[in-house]
Amino acid sequence: MSGASYEAAGVSIAAGDAAVELMRESVLRAGRPEMVGGIGGFAGLFDASALKDYRRPLLASATDGVGTKVDIARRMDVHDTIGIDLVAMVLDDLVVCGAEPLFMTDYIATGKVYPERIAAIVSGIAEGCRQAGAALIGGETAEHPGLLGPDEYDVAGAGTGVVESDALLGRHLVRAGDAVVAMASSGLHSNGYSLVRHVFFGPADWSLDAEVPELGRTLGAELLEPTRIYALDCLALTRDPACGVHALSHVTGGGLAANLARVMPTGSRTRLDRGTWTPPPVFDLVARVGAVPRHELESALNLGVGMVAVVAADGADATVALLAERGILAWVCGEVLQTRPSAGPVPAVVELVGDYA
Repeated sequence: MSGASYEAAGVSIAAGDAAVELMRESVLRAGRPEMVGGIGGFAGLFDASALKDYRRPLLASATDGVGTKVDIARRMDVHDTIGIDLVAMVLDDLVVCGAEPLFMTDYIATGKVYPERIAAIVSGIAEGCRQAGAALIGGETAEHPGLLGPDEYDVAGAGTGVVESDALLGRHLVRAGDAVVAMASSGLHSNGYSLVRHVFFGPADWSLDAEVPELGRTLGAELLEPTRIYALDCLALTRDPACGVHALSHVTGGGLAANLARVMPTGSRTRLDRGTWTPPPVFDLVARVGAVPRHELESALNLGVGMVAVVAADGADATVALLAERGILAWVCGEVLQTRPSAGPVPAVVELVGDYA
């Protein structure tokens, strides 16, 4: 009788090594000149001398995952886009303060390492980093037999960026009269999937293969649509003085109003007009199938707005035009009405008014 082994316990070192070899080419495509060395080491290296020309560089850091959207990828056995979602969740959080994303690392936990699947996940992460202008400098794949099922996995990542201290964006720049410019989302993005899965896989019991006329594709294709990455578009706005960007907000968990309030001054009041846009059909589908009230939709889903820029009133047209040049549909959706409380510190208020167009 042979003794116990790591392989018998469910962990395959050989499979892990094979996954590294399969992902090597895609990782190399997600590089920057400052990246030092290749993959496979204990730590990723980034040449910090690239920051020597900054007067006072501020490093920005963010970490996130993609939540239960990984269940859609698993059900469809399509794994090469979920990494794009991961990069969007991490690096688009960085850019809201004006930081340029520099590099990212990832972590994949799975019940069993299937090299091709891990390589597909990493290829998506690499593609997302390429879209955001960042380097993928390292990562970890952990096999957790007994804790996760063989087909189960989760992904997480962390990113680092840099911004000049006097170029920092945020509530300290926001003024009454500023315009709020919405940037269209590519769909559901990567938030609210616990609600979405409850709606479609609960009593309604929809199939991911179902062709949905109003979507023009299958339900699964819609739910797996990758999150739009706005990092380079937002940086383009910040570098154009005609836009007058004061703050940016990434619309993730909590919805549009709650996320915009996070970057607004204490005591401020901002009004957003629902009538300035029509949410894509998938949001109405979720509402109808699940009988989900509007306030629940707005607190869980992006309703068609993935990123918001708060800009000087005279910079709104330039902002919309520059985004259009970059292929991003954008529009003025509201205005900052007040930036100082009448008496004492009170939370920022962002209100949505009217009905969707």
